Amino acid sequence: MYKVPSGISNKHLHVSERDLKILFGENHELTCKKMLKQPGQFACEETVDLAGPKGTLKRVRVLGPVRPETQVELSLTDARALGITAPVRESGKLEGTPGLTLIGPEGTVELDHGVIIALRHVHLSDEEAAEAGVSDKQMIRVKVEGERGLVFDNVLVRAGKAHSAEFHLDTDEGNAAGLDNGVMCELLP
Repeated sequence: MYKVPSGISNKHLHVSERDLKILFGENHELTCKKMLKQPGQFACEETVDLAGPKGTLKRVRVLGPVRPETQVELSLTDARALGITAPVRESGKLEGTPGLTLIGPEGTVELDHGVIIALRHVHLSDEEAAEAGVSDKQMIRVKVEGERGLVFDNVLVRAGKAHSAEFHLDTDEGNAAGLDNGVMCELLP
């Protein structure tokens, strides 16, 4: 039996260098608010507003470091509040996704794509994956115990040097299981 801690992901975005400059100013650099469990990843002080056809979500956290392409990650509830039909996708798989408007303190970016509901996934280092008996890109199940315990199907394994053991799911999924961050969850083949 191999267990990893849960990491519940609230709505957030990753920005490209180009969009960072538009939203926050030409020479702006992201400011670390808190390091995240994944190596080199951090929550930023910076936030933006997200505007869709039906509404706006205020003060959505930017995560760093900058990425080659801007990506917005929402829960299904968030997407519906904005009036967007976002697909469930692996991070970085943005082709054919909807866009929205990003509103920063210095400017606005009209995304024509880049909004997803992140596919639930488990991060593991190469050593952790070997110990758990799973491999990168494998689809597994994850069992959550407790009063609202359940088994999540279709969990993507993301294994490699840039990963550390953590089960990532969004707020809708975490709430369905009554989960808090750091609760140990069992990996099932």
